[in-house]
Amino acid sequence: MKRRTATYPRSLRVNQVLRQVLAEELERLADADERFRMVTVTSVDTAPDMRTATVYLATLEADAAEALEERRPKLQRHIGSQVTMKRTPRLRFKADPAIAAGSRVEELLRGLDKDHEPPAT
Repeated sequence: MKRRTATYPRSLRVNQVLRQVLAEELERLADADERFRMVTVTSVDTAPDMRTATVYLATLEADAAEALEERRPKLQRHIGSQVTMKRTPRLRFKADPAIAAGSRVEELLRGLDKDHEPPAT
């Protein structure tokens, strides 16, 4: 029997599964706690030893960060029940730097448009 080989590394598969599980759970929690309403998981980056995972969010307001830290143990248990892994990674939550960089680029591009507008007559 021929073994199937993965087309991409295990860490990428784990990141994708964790992102999906966390996004679904946070969506469910948003119904009960409004601090989670604007929380969107953009990506997850798991350490090579799979002990920690950084969860990147589109925005991370202070009240949402506090709520996530309160719920972190429960989210980790939820991951443990949904995903078969040797150990469940410890979650860390951060704002996605790509979102901020994209917003800055967009702001700069808008500034260029204003500089090149013909004068009003």
